[in-house]
Amino acid sequence: MKWIYGKQDWKSFERGQENCYLLTNGLGGFSSATMIGSVSRNDHALLMACVHAPNHRYNMVHRLSEQVTLEGDSHMISSQEFADGTREDGWRYLEEFSYEDTPVWRFLVEGVQVRKEISVEQGTNTAAVCYEITNRSSRRCDFTVTPFFQFTPKGSEPKPSQVFEREEGCVRSNGLSLYFWTDAEVKAIPEISEVYFYSYDDCDGRRSTGLAKANHRICKAVNPGEKCRLELVYSMETAEKKAASVLAGHRAYRKKLEELAGFSSELAAFLAKSANQFVSRRESTDGETILAGFPFFEDWGRDTMIALPGICISTRQYGTAREILRTFAAYEKDGLMPNLFPEGEEAPLYNTVDAALLFINCIYLYYQATGEKTFVREMYPVAERIVKSYRQGTHFGIHMDEDGLIMAGQELDQVTWMDVRVGEFLPTPRHGKPVEINAYWYNALQIMACFSEILGEEGAKYEALAKKAKEAFCGQFWMEDRHCLKDVLSGTEADCQVRCNQIWAVSMPFTMLDREKERQVVETVFEKLYTPYGLRTLEKSDPQFHGTYGGPMQQRDMAYHQGTVWTFPLGAYYLSYLKVHSNSGEAKETVREQLEVLASALREGCVGQLPEIYDGENPTSSKGCFAQAWSVGELLRVFEKIERGN
Repeated sequence: MKWIYGKQDWKSFERGQENCYLLTNGLGGFSSATMIGSVSRNDHALLMACVHAPNHRYNMVHRLSEQVTLEGDSHMISSQEFADGTREDGWRYLEEFSYEDTPVWRFLVEGVQVRKEISVEQGTNTAAVCYEITNRSSRRCDFTVTPFFQFTPKGSEPKPSQVFEREEGCVRSNGLSLYFWTDAEVKAIPEISEVYFYSYDDCDGRRSTGLAKANHRICKAVNPGEKCRLELVYSMETAEKKAASVLAGHRAYRKKLEELAGFSSELAAFLAKSANQFVSRRESTDGETILAGFPFFEDWGRDTMIALPGICISTRQYGTAREILRTFAAYEKDGLMPNLFPEGEEAPLYNTVDAALLFINCIYLYYQATGEKTFVREMYPVAERIVKSYRQGTHFGIHMDEDGLIMAGQELDQVTWMDVRVGEFLPTPRHGKPVEINAYWYNALQIMACFSEILGEEGAKYEALAKKAKEAFCGQFWMEDRHCLKDVLSGTEADCQVRCNQIWAVSMPFTMLDREKERQVVETVFEKLYTPYGLRTLEKSDPQFHGTYGGPMQQRDMAYHQGTVWTFPLGAYYLSYLKVHSNSGEAKETVREQLEVLASALREGCVGQLPEIYDGENPTSSKGCFAQAWSVGELLRVFEKIERGN
């Protein structure tokens, strides 16, 4: 599947900055800029290197300034907005932007055609750029590329006093070395600075300007009638690398991912490649991990356990799934899974109630896909400790109540995925018995009973606990008058809010409601919360509903789980819809038709990716992280269900 954009998609500079591309290197590093080539965020970069996978990122090459000169007549083909209000308007020469496995730009300047393609290399901090310049004009063309550097941690910028030194094939600054190779002429220039305006950071109350510096240019002369290539590679590695080989390696890697996943749907096949962009090495655990989202988020336990079934299992990346689960198993503590892994001298953070229960679910889904009993036996003791700790009580107020249901949260600790805290205020308090946590609990108990039978262990205690939890759940959560489930049992007004969390009480492998009640939940969620791009976190009629997400952080946080549309629960909704309609051919066709609109979502924001969130009132523009792991993973599970029945 190839995404193609034309001049209609950048009728103005502002329109041209609406969409971006993303390439990742499997280390936490990435390359990203808008489809007109500008940096509209401080997180954009040709090369965002990661010197200690996956979170120690450095913005090395921030952007490229590109110029076509025809016998003294100069034209900028790069685009950029600067802090002083000036701009480079190369978007006016841009004829086409496309993305399949790599981003490709095509420019036309008075008879000169320029094709630009960018790639990164898996497993190294390397970015490559290939230009093809075809001079069909009657004048000599001088093509010039000026790279601008930062050499600072992601989110920061160089100080005006920071010096960049260049020697043969290398740029050094701030204790870092960046090697480069090109087949064109390199010309030294006095160090120059640019100060950018980041429109997409400014609207969210983030740092709105940033500085970068340049100390050389790359030049290529193209005579009339000639066609030339210009290759440029920047890398934290010392070895010379040709841009063409980096591009070829990247395409081959993506093709292999698509073939392994084996989806027949073009949309699903593309998402399988997009899914792999979140998989990264983690040096501190010497294993692989899943990054929650780009450009902001790191690897978190909860996000990993929600994303892993789609990112790894649906795409048949079983080895990656196994490695990640083993890593989490090694870090289990007091029945909890780390929500944040250690960095340097820091200890892991365990502030999540759902990650451990979803860990058990991931083992089950892995077993369902592979049939590997040996892996179940390996993970079984960890799963036993999780259930035991939840029964007896562990940190953050997590414990089983007398009725068999799980309670969680205390004071200012927010331990479900709706975890925002604004100072001393909790916008979405869910202390008590959250609906999805108890759905996960029951599911985990039934899985343990199943595993016990498989391994010849005693499983009666798990069945008894599951029965007790089911009776309490069905008796206390169901709202007959509203045809759906309470969101939490806390004795507050929050209990009866209609939220998307109830959908997981239908979509999990083992559930507690009878089929008719599950059908009613699905219909209520569709009526109150469904949009084509995700589920609202709160129904629109609720007085606490926030219809838009944006502005300074506090304003964003107040809306984050109070109506904002999240993409990832949409997967659970579709799985639930299929379930309550017995996975019939008609139900599958209905879901297929509704999934078609994802093509428009993949065209907007980050091309080929699904975002974190949208506005709750009218979800038209992606917001938050422009690429989110659990959004992609959960929708892949739906395609898997439709195509394979898994």
